[in-house]
Formats: sequence, C-alpha cells, structure tokens
Amino acid sequence: MDLKTAKLEVIQKIMNVSTESLLEKIDNLLEEELIVAYTSAGAPLTKREYNLRLEKAEQQISSGEFLSQEDLEKEIENW
Repeated sequence: MDLKTAKLEVIQKIMNVSTESLLEKIDNLLEEELIVAYTSAGAPLTKREYNLRLEKAEQQISSGEFLSQEDLEKEIENW
C-alpha cells in the first residue's frame, strides 16, 4: 500500500470515530509524532524528541555543563 492510500484509509477511519476521547488520543499521538524541527545535521525531530533535547539541555545548564560566550570566544581564538 502506498502512502496516499494509507492516508486515505486513516482519514476514513477517523471520520467514523464516534467518541471525543478517541479523537483526543489520535490528536495527541499525531502532535507527538509530527516533525517540528531538525537537528543541525538535518535529522528530523518529533515534538517528543525535541522536548527531550530541551529537558537535557536544561539539566546541563543547571549542572553547569555549558560554555559561556566568553569561554567560547577564547576557545575560538585557539582554532
């Protein structure tokens, strides 16, 4: 089955959903799995992956694992 056919089948199934709670689950799944950003290397990131990277960055900042602008400028001088 090609992508276009698969999308049409999913759309038809969604159109037959009769409970709001199931639609909310589908919407939440789509929100988490849709691509919202790309890495500097061009790899796609889902919302979930993006948020995990943000959490990791916040943890690194909190624990002091980062370079200040000043430290980075000093490092660049040695390139």
